[in-house]
Amino acid sequence: MKLVTLLIGIALLSCTNKVTVQQKEKNMKQLTPQEKHVILDKGTEMPFTGEYDKFYENGEYVCKQCGAPLYLSKDKFDAGCGWPAFDDEITGAVKRYRDADGQRVEIVCASCDGHLGHVFEGEGLTAKNTRHCVNSISMEFIPADSLKTAIFAGGCFWGVEHLMQQQKGVISVESGYIGGTKENPTYQEVCSHSTGHAEAVRILYNPKEVEYETLARLFFEIHDPTQEDGQGPDIGNQYRSEVFYNTEEEKQTILKLIDELRYKGYDVVTGVTKATTFYPAEEYHQDYYEHKGTEPYCHARVKRF
Repeated sequence: MKLVTLLIGIALLSCTNKVTVQQKEKNMKQLTPQEKHVILDKGTEMPFTGEYDKFYENGEYVCKQCGAPLYLSKDKFDAGCGWPAFDDEITGAVKRYRDADGQRVEIVCASCDGHLGHVFEGEGLTAKNTRHCVNSISMEFIPADSLKTAIFAGGCFWGVEHLMQQQKGVISVESGYIGGTKENPTYQEVCSHSTGHAEAVRILYNPKEVEYETLARLFFEIHDPTQEDGQGPDIGNQYRSEVFYNTEEEKQTILKLIDELRYKGYDVVTGVTKATTFYPAEEYHQDYYEHKGTEPYCHARVKRF
């Protein structure tokens, strides 16, 4: 009996893996011979010939093969090398491998392993001292006016940022302060409860891949919207639950979800406020759990819808 159960389990796992692979292949773009040469065969396009070498419009760069977000235009710079150069990547977007020769470090898309180029450190070209040398043919550009932002506050911004970053369609998540009275507040000032700011996250997302309502539902499930002026052990008005909407449509979406939760018996205290100036937090607050390598202590997803 145990053997039969084991065989069934193996068969189900094999079937699941097969479906996953088939779905992944379905989402892949058909590549031209030139694209295959670089992305699949790890080739290199000729310098100064790529579409994005001298290209500096505002937006994001995504993987040519699978469409996963890779780089933001704010991190692009002119390295004079003949290929697009970035001194940072979107969190979790790129994987690094040592080349067979043991000299260079290859970079590939973390989602599909498509070849991007190589990364170099210690050249002193920017303050981050890093250069991602990327083939233009490995990427596609999405203009900034095709992207949208959403702002949520739900306790310590470290945990909200960490869990929001895992949502498909989210390009980047930035921790910061909003809803207070002082310009350019510091973390110490916000924690003193003298400025009225909330710890919040500003999410940049592609509306073609994820809807605002999906992000809002996720927000209500990764923090406790019934706890006032705090989240878990973190107590104070900077840890309050609040949504800062950009449009009337966003506002109505939030109010609808709050009504749904109250109908289910949740005593929601989440504030709904028109977005004001968002001030990015200090650098050491950004991607906190990504750098630390641990999970949030006061945020976890709980199904509420």
